[in-house]
Amino acid sequence: QLQLVESGGGLVQPGGSLRLSCAASGFTLDYSIGWFRQAPGKEREGVSCISSSDGRTYYADSVKGRFTISRDNAKNTVYLQMNSLKPEDTAIYYCAIALCGRTVVARPVGSWGQGTQVTISS
Repeated sequence: QLQLVESGGGLVQPGGSLRLSCAASGFTLDYSIGWFRQAPGKEREGVSCISSSDGRTYYADSVKGRFTISRDNAKNTVYLQMNSLKPEDTAIYYCAIALCGRTVVARPVGSWGQGTQVTISS
């Protein structure tokens, strides 16, 4: 079965850090991968993307300078390191095969996984 599995979410205080993982199962993760999030009552938004062709990374303005996307091909995994977390970062985070871009950071292609909950609260 081909799927992406997100993990690493949790409850942290404002200013804290988390590292999310997006692991591929059943296929090699040689695609561009985007991280997306959906907060309660809001639409899902792309927050970061990493290109498969040149490793270029893209970030939404709201996370630029705080989040870092990376990939480990040996582990077939893409990561999202999140630092200086804010309450407004609270959301369910998803990864998906995506098209990366400057205007629209990430456009999802294909299906969604279960996501991982990130809650920022004191």
